[in-house]
Amino acid sequence: MAKVMGNRQGVGSAMNKLLFLPVFTGAVAFQLLASTPAELEAVKAETLHPFRGAGVHEVDPRSLDGKVMCGYQGWFNAEGDGAQRGFQHWTKGGGGLQPGNAKVDLWPDVSELGAGERFSTGFRHSDGSPAQVFSSFKEATVLRHFQWMRDYGIDGVFVQRFIAPLRDSQTLRHNNVVLDHCRAGANRSGRVYAVMYDLSGLGENRVLEAAQDWRTLRTKMGVTEDPAYLRHRGKPVVAVWGVGFNRGRSYSVEECRGLVEFLKKDGCTVMLGVPTGWRELTRDSVTNQTLHQVIQLADIVSPWTVGRYHTPAEAARHGQQVWKPDLEWCRARGIDYLPVVHPGFSWFNMMGKAYNKTPRLKGQFLWSQFVAARQAGAGMIYVAMFDEVDEGTAIFKCTNDTPVGNKERFLTYEGLPSDFYLKLTGQGARLLRGEIPMEGGVPR
Repeated sequence: MAKVMGNRQGVGSAMNKLLFLPVFTGAVAFQLLASTPAELEAVKAETLHPFRGAGVHEVDPRSLDGKVMCGYQGWFNAEGDGAQRGFQHWTKGGGGLQPGNAKVDLWPDVSELGAGERFSTGFRHSDGSPAQVFSSFKEATVLRHFQWMRDYGIDGVFVQRFIAPLRDSQTLRHNNVVLDHCRAGANRSGRVYAVMYDLSGLGENRVLEAAQDWRTLRTKMGVTEDPAYLRHRGKPVVAVWGVGFNRGRSYSVEECRGLVEFLKKDGCTVMLGVPTGWRELTRDSVTNQTLHQVIQLADIVSPWTVGRYHTPAEAARHGQQVWKPDLEWCRARGIDYLPVVHPGFSWFNMMGKAYNKTPRLKGQFLWSQFVAARQAGAGMIYVAMFDEVDEGTAIFKCTNDTPVGNKERFLTYEGLPSDFYLKLTGQGARLLRGEIPMEGGVPR
C-alpha cells in the first residue's frame, strides 16, 4: 500500500509535478502529466471490455469466508515492455535500472519466465550474467502469477488501483491492462479477485473519483458480471484503502463516508483498509469519532499492520491484544474482520534505512501471524503482498542469487527455495480453515 505525499491540482489543470509516494510502506517517484478528457476516454475505449474467455471454477467466489487473499500491486514496468513507462517501480527516480538507482529490496526469480517476459538491467549476478526483471504489463507474466496461486493453494488477490495518478493516460492504460490481465488470470486459474482502491495521494474533494472509476469498471468492463469476481454477503466486494490514517492524508474521513455510501447504494459489499489503531483512535489513526461512523457503514474492516510489530513474540501479542478485541468489536456490530499478515519488511534501497527491519526468520515471522490470527478467531486473512519487492514484503518467487558489486543491498530468502513463501501462504490458508493443526512450527 502507499501513502502519497504531494499536491494535486484540479481536473484539467497542469499536473507535471514530481510525485513522491512513500509506501509504508514503500516509495516511488514518477512523472505525471494531466491528460485531456479525450485522451482518457480513448484509453478506456481501448482497454476496457467485458471478459469473453473461458474460465475454470475452483475457488468459491460467493464469499470471503475461509479465504486467504493477497494484495497484488501489479505496478511494475520495464523498458521495452510496450507501456512506454520505463522501469517503473524498480528505480528510485526514473532512468535505467542500474547500480545506484534500484529501489527494491528483493530481486524476483525470473527463471520460469519466457524470453519475452524478461528484461535485462544494468545489474549483474555473481557469474557475470545480466540480472533481469519482469513487467506487470505483460499478460503472460500475470497469468503465470495466478497459476502460482493455483499451484500453491492461494485463493486470490485484491488488485490495487491507485486513484491519484489515473488522470494520466499512460498510468490509466497500465492500470486497466493489468486489471484485465488479473481478470484473465483469475478465470483461467480458478482464483478470485476484487478491486482495491488506494486513496493515497488524493487531495481534497477527490475521493469520489474512485466512485466515478468504479462505475466505469462496472459499465465498460463488466467486472461484477465476471464469474471470478469476489462476492461477499451476496454482493460484489470493493475495497477502499487509506481511511482514517493520521499522516499523509489531505482528504477527510467525511469525504470517505460519501464514497462508502455511494458504493453501498451501488449494491456493493464494502471493505475498508484502516489504521492499526482504528478501534481506540490511537497510534496511526485519526482521533475523529467520525471514523467509527464510517466503519459501521461498511461490511468488512481490515487494519494495516506492516511495520507495527517485528518479531513472532510481538505478533502473538498483537493477535491477543489488538486482533482479538478488534474482532469482538466488529462482531458486536455485524462487521467482518480481515487481519493483515506479512512475511517481513525492509526499506533500505528505497529510503537508505531499515535494512531487513522485520526479519523473515525463514518463515517463522509469517507463520506466527497465521497462528495468531487463527487464535484470535479470524475467519479470513489478507497477505501483504504477493509481488511487493519494493519494501521486501513479497511472497512470490524471489531469488537468493541477487545482483552483486554495487552499493544496493538485497534481501534473499535465506537459502530457502524461491517458492517457499507461496507454499507457506497456501499452508496458512489450510490452517485458517482448520485443515492442519497450529502446533508443530513452520511447515516445510
